[in-house]
Amino acid sequence: MKAMVFRAVGQPLTLEDRPDPTPEKGEIRVRVEACAVCRTDLHVIDGDLTDPKRPVIPGHEIVGIVDAIGPDVRNHTIGERVGVPWLGHTCGQCSYCVADRENLCDFPLFTGYTRDGGFATHVIADADFAFPMPGFDDPVAAAPLMCAGLIGWRSLRMAGDGKRIGLYGFGAAAHIIAQVCIWQGRDVYGFTRQDDTDAQEFARSLGVRWCGGSNEKPPEELDSAIIFAPVGALVPAALRAVRKGGRVVCGGIHMSDIPQFPYDILWEEREILSVANLTRQDAREFLAIAPKAGVHTTTTVYPLARANEALADLRAGRFSGAAVLVP
Repeated sequence: MKAMVFRAVGQPLTLEDRPDPTPEKGEIRVRVEACAVCRTDLHVIDGDLTDPKRPVIPGHEIVGIVDAIGPDVRNHTIGERVGVPWLGHTCGQCSYCVADRENLCDFPLFTGYTRDGGFATHVIADADFAFPMPGFDDPVAAAPLMCAGLIGWRSLRMAGDGKRIGLYGFGAAAHIIAQVCIWQGRDVYGFTRQDDTDAQEFARSLGVRWCGGSNEKPPEELDSAIIFAPVGALVPAALRAVRKGGRVVCGGIHMSDIPQFPYDILWEEREILSVANLTRQDAREFLAIAPKAGVHTTTTVYPLARANEALADLRAGRFSGAAVLVP
């Protein structure tokens, strides 16, 4: 197999040849068709997330074909297309797992962080954390659903049922979940960097009601807001934009420090919540909803060997939607 490998902060990923992996008990091997590039991959490579397996193969928005099955696997077949997400394994025994909150498991494994991921031609996955994807015939289009879509969906559920929802940071996750919101009959308000007219035009092309800079006040008070950009200063901005009793959801795994803000913008029962990882139920729900909502992903494709270029373009915001690596 070939893989783009992360070894140290400040160093580019390196293309390496490795022996083909063999699935063990409860595992499958997936021949990667496509792996989307997530901002979390940047957080791993930039050292914002401090405890990766080293060396590690990044990538956790994986779509591919099962080509080998380990002992005691009954829920997958050779030739089946599956998706592999960030949450790669849970213990099933800690208090969180027992309480159906496996996203908070005390002893998890994360794809592309504490176990090897999908910036490769093949990946080993826990059979119980790989999701059949019948009907998803385009692996490039489907790959961003496995994190941008799943975390977007969990964030939206936590945001509640309000009619007017704001999305701060109009990248991969926002462009997917905006389509779901519109399908549900909600009004979407998009927020981008002040001078990013391309992102604002992209958001409008998806049917958002309004789009402007993140420092602008929307034309109506929001029922809730989701922050996908890893910028702590957006928390007080979003609090100022939501109504009394409104909710601000922080949808990223990493965010810069939240600046001091006056209590009066939190008062009147406004709430700030964070989203951690995902559950298998989130995946089952969202993969059933995405086709009904007619979700269309906007992608820029890179060959596997150009993973460093894809990461740099993501960091610089040089494309709309999601970058996808194809072996």
